[in-house]
Amino acid sequence: MRARHLVVLPVLLLGGACTPAGDSTSDSATETDAVTPMEAASPLMQRAQTLFEIVPVEPPQLADNPVTPVKVELGKKLYFEPRLSQSWLISCNTCHNLGLGGVDLMETSIGHGWQAGPRNAPTVLNSVYNLAQFWDGRAADLMEQAQGPVQAAVEMSSTPERTVETLRSIPDYVSMFGEAFPDADPVTFQNMARAIEAFEATLVTPNSPFDLYLGGDGSALTDDEKTGLALFMDSGCTACHGGILLGGSSYQRFGTVRNPGVELLPPEDRGRFNVTGNPNDEFAFKVPVLRNVELTAPYFHTGKVWDLKEAVGVMGEAQLGKEFTEVERAQITAFLGSLTGVQPEVEYPVLPVHTADTPQPDPWVGLGARPH
Repeated sequence: MRARHLVVLPVLLLGGACTPAGDSTSDSATETDAVTPMEAASPLMQRAQTLFEIVPVEPPQLADNPVTPVKVELGKKLYFEPRLSQSWLISCNTCHNLGLGGVDLMETSIGHGWQAGPRNAPTVLNSVYNLAQFWDGRAADLMEQAQGPVQAAVEMSSTPERTVETLRSIPDYVSMFGEAFPDADPVTFQNMARAIEAFEATLVTPNSPFDLYLGGDGSALTDDEKTGLALFMDSGCTACHGGILLGGSSYQRFGTVRNPGVELLPPEDRGRFNVTGNPNDEFAFKVPVLRNVELTAPYFHTGKVWDLKEAVGVMGEAQLGKEFTEVERAQITAFLGSLTGVQPEVEYPVLPVHTADTPQPDPWVGLGARPH
């Protein structure tokens, strides 16, 4: 993986040349000698610019949840706050580690009482641009998503009531909620989720080599990456993996052409069907985001594939009916590596001190007898 860095492109301001009056060669010489700061867009670049979008440096505003500095700071603390869990051991960052590409590098996440979750944890990075949240899209936005893991018995195993009681027992949180939400009753379960949503919206990864390329810098990609980009587009991958995230904007049935096998597509997980009840949604999942994909192994909703080249081969056969050669898999994988953007630098926060009124941890609740 190559280092990611910002590239500053010079802008040349071309004015009239200082030549003696009557010099008939001045105009033609100026036209001939002018240096263009950016190379003309190649057909490959032009094609890519019609299919993909650049990740903006600034995060977007949220509908019905204004992003303010105090709300983001509160959301950051809550994102790292393990006391939102029944055990005081698990936070949002446990499964969506910001130092590891926004994932936990596990097949499926380990939650309360060492229980294994049913699906692989998607990255939180750039998730504000997703069509919806979770593999099956059951949460419309990040606010709704933030409420799910706190209550899930297999994850943080808490309740809205316990969460609010915990937050209200910590004076610093009460003060921060009052600043972030100047309401009559600022400390609520929904406002907790709104603050986490505001923080997560800032977790974008701009300025990847591919973004620089889309912006007109033809040198931002290597020859192998350009070859992989062309193959990615020519093979039909962009039917699902396009737009700003190269995914995350639609639901598709896994195994459209060929069933990838029970290990990758277990029959008991019917995907989007579990949300809609529509038979057409059986085994359909939200299309995985390819931004930063080299950082987010293992792959697929089962997390059963650890090698990115292998994942490319699986997708070629299952979704396209195409068997990529070893060389082609390597070329596409090289292109996918160019999608890694500048990672957000987040300082781990110092969390407020709890009080005697704070509900104490119970790491064994719901798990039967305590060990001796």
